[in-house]
Amino acid sequence: MELDYHWFEEMEARIPHGEVRTRFAPSPTGYMHVGNLRTALYTYLIARHAGGKFILRIEDTDQKRKVEDAVEVIKRTMDSCGLDYDEGPDVGGPVAPYVQTERMSYYKKYAELLIEKGHAYRCFCSEDRLAQLHEDDPNAKYDRHCLHLTQEEIDAKLAAAEPYVIRQKIPEGTTTFVDSVYGEITVDNADLEDQILLKSDGLPTYNFANVIDDHLMGITHVVRGSEYLSSSPKYNLLYEAFGWEIPTYVHCSSVMIDAKEVDEVTGEEHNIVRKMSKRHGDPSYEDLMKMGFISPAIVNYVTLLGWSPKGDIAEQEFFTMPELIAAFDIGGISKSPSAFSMDKMKYFNSSYLRNMTPEEFTAVAEPYIRQSVKNPNANVAEIAALLQQRTEALTEIPEKVDFFDALPDYDVALFTHKKSKSSAESSRDMLNVIIPKFEAIADWTVDAIHDTLIATAEELECKNAKVMWPVRIAAAGKAVTPGGAVEICHILGKDECLRRLRVGLEKLN
Repeated sequence: MELDYHWFEEMEARIPHGEVRTRFAPSPTGYMHVGNLRTALYTYLIARHAGGKFILRIEDTDQKRKVEDAVEVIKRTMDSCGLDYDEGPDVGGPVAPYVQTERMSYYKKYAELLIEKGHAYRCFCSEDRLAQLHEDDPNAKYDRHCLHLTQEEIDAKLAAAEPYVIRQKIPEGTTTFVDSVYGEITVDNADLEDQILLKSDGLPTYNFANVIDDHLMGITHVVRGSEYLSSSPKYNLLYEAFGWEIPTYVHCSSVMIDAKEVDEVTGEEHNIVRKMSKRHGDPSYEDLMKMGFISPAIVNYVTLLGWSPKGDIAEQEFFTMPELIAAFDIGGISKSPSAFSMDKMKYFNSSYLRNMTPEEFTAVAEPYIRQSVKNPNANVAEIAALLQQRTEALTEIPEKVDFFDALPDYDVALFTHKKSKSSAESSRDMLNVIIPKFEAIADWTVDAIHDTLIATAEELECKNAKVMWPVRIAAAGKAVTPGGAVEICHILGKDECLRRLRVGLEKLN
């Protein structure tokens, strides 16, 4: 194959220079798991902190594992998290296209260029021969059988249309690369296999397409999981073979999760710590949203899974996106695996919910309130006000407020409460006193209800709780409620409140 060197020069001329350029390059093989989201966040923050460009590239060469609508899930997640990209499939850019299957014509040319430079070779070994090698020795690397073919032998096989792959020729010696997190690492090239760059169907392998695309897109910082550390020497050798500048590597340690595992023999359940993965059904970003967590809380918590701020803000936990951009420093990324904790996720989420304005909280809570409160006249803002300081996840809301729509069937035992010194008898007496006083209230306001209950406690020379408890139980039919007797009675309205108090009195009678 005769190479068009002018084409290679044109490709080089397109590459942007003089700025930090990072890329998030997911495969459309399913949802955005937490580790994937963290990679996207770090990639975004590095670019934005440096005033550079953040790029979305879709690596879809593995068509067998491609999941329908996965690209839309990726874009939707990024949009929801505030990760706006400067270049990508739907926005274009100077190094388009940004989808690997639309760049297929590039990879064979660069593989052929490597052969020309003496850093790659055609391998005609059959699947049977390779299988036999591994059968003889499961740990065996490819034996370089085709590296020593003469040009005449290669030409004859090509003329006969024998299928082949193109392999990287690993040189002798050692390879040293520097990672921003793990430091300088040296490997013996004898431990590296001549990896396949281009498969027999003409499709590139992930490792090869990755390097080609990163170079042609001018990527300066490559952020990926620490599981790719072992592949980095091969990436380095490819960059060196082409004579290209090696980007800054940023390898991130795994995100772990506390999980339970059942022993297949004993059936006993054990607590284990393992890497988060889709295979185990660990929560994705969308799962966390469905579980009632809000995006800013997820972004904040996931960013801190493996990164710590420094200096004056070393102890700070809560960050807005602009604050994260200003604070983010590669030096704060840890080598140690981080542990995702659902309790910690709830802690971040509840803090974000509490610090919203009442209007903001009402907006996010209303769909959940409306799942159980169907009455169109119900004051959603007033119900939301009861919930804001008491909610860890939005999905808790429907069960907490369902009593507003219908009084549950409850046991009179709820009226007995040691702390408030309430019993069935005292509760009956209280309701007998309160019902006519409530009937007499002309303007059903929070203040009017409150003042009536407090005045009753003073009149009966008892603690407020002894009056409040039976009123709240009768009004809600639950031992635990968001808000107290005053708020609940006001939201129910005078007629419904009195109806419920009379039902309670009947139960006690």
